[in-house]
Amino acid sequence: MAAHRRISIMGSTGSIGTSALDVVAQANAAGETPFEIVALAAGRDSETLARQAIAFRPDIAVIADESKLADLRERLAGTGIETAGGLDAIIEAATRPCDRLLAAIVGSAGLASTLAAVRQGTDVAIANKESIVCGGKLILSEAARTGARVLPVDSEHSGIFQALGDGKSLEKLTITASGGPFRTASLSEMADVTPAQAAAHPNWDMGIKNSIDSATLMNKALEFIEAAYLFDVAADQIDVLIHPQSIVHGMAHFTDGSVIAQLSTPDMRAPIAYALGWPDRVSTNVARLDLAALGRLDFAEVDAARFPAIELARRAIALGSGGTTVLNCANELAVSAFIAGQCGFLDISWVVEEVLSRFSSGNKSSLGCDTLDEIAYLDRFGREMAAELLKKAPSRAGG
Repeated sequence: MAAHRRISIMGSTGSIGTSALDVVAQANAAGETPFEIVALAAGRDSETLARQAIAFRPDIAVIADESKLADLRERLAGTGIETAGGLDAIIEAATRPCDRLLAAIVGSAGLASTLAAVRQGTDVAIANKESIVCGGKLILSEAARTGARVLPVDSEHSGIFQALGDGKSLEKLTITASGGPFRTASLSEMADVTPAQAAAHPNWDMGIKNSIDSATLMNKALEFIEAAYLFDVAADQIDVLIHPQSIVHGMAHFTDGSVIAQLSTPDMRAPIAYALGWPDRVSTNVARLDLAALGRLDFAEVDAARFPAIELARRAIALGSGGTTVLNCANELAVSAFIAGQCGFLDISWVVEEVLSRFSSGNKSSLGCDTLDEIAYLDRFGREMAAELLKKAPSRAGG
């Protein structure tokens, strides 16, 4: 039986947050793991946040969009649950004493609250890969200072974490990618896809931004960078394989030729439960893996011509923490533009490549990410450069 654990969830109304609360509800109902919720935080969905707060009774519920605070307060009137709104309130909630904080706010917006928790010495289950891509150097240095653990939630990094053991005699790591909805599509076919088509992931139930990142393989590029930070390995020690079944999530290769892999059905509740319960395991109702029924597992190399994101990740790592920050922020802006119908699907990777090129040849390439101010400066640079490129040359990659 796992120990009693007080947890906070930043990003509770998203797909990761709702899956985490499902894990908590099942474990508590079974009497196996008494999880207690300290804080829930969301972006702007006050209705869902209020419903979660009534069900799980946190000390505080926080909404980032302050215009939604009055609605949240009205819905929680008489419950005794504290409410607050705004980004500062989310950071304050992240510093409240708890045993583990699940960082699941989408995008670079989750960085400040994640860093605040780590600086308190709180163990963080990191589902917000952008925080590590942009602020990995800062977060991990602060974690080393305070003794906070940073535990992976992404299925690939959770798989590696479970397979790695003590990490001795490690040769390389492999993360897998489903290939997304366009795994077999040609470049000409991908040029005209819609946001709805790009968001239709064949295996995983994710939010629209993560789903589109999966379609471009930029999601895997971010995970590539995250693996380099979390496991302190060089870019040439990380491989990516296309694995359409999404059963093998991560592999650790050792110097004696052994390979240890972690397998499970594609359900985010499994890695979430592992991160919340670690070093214990928490029972879930995730479908059990039946390899005989599955019959086969397929693997293939990434086609860099159709999916340049992995090579862009290697280039960004070579440029240092500033390069990985710029890659992430340019991608966030380009994905938002694609969702809004302002650019084509293939423009996303093109924009990231162009922004990286301008960053590497400019006077900003010497900047690191040692402070939040430096990260914010590079964030603005990446977004502004991406916006300028899209304005001057819309749909260039697609046409």
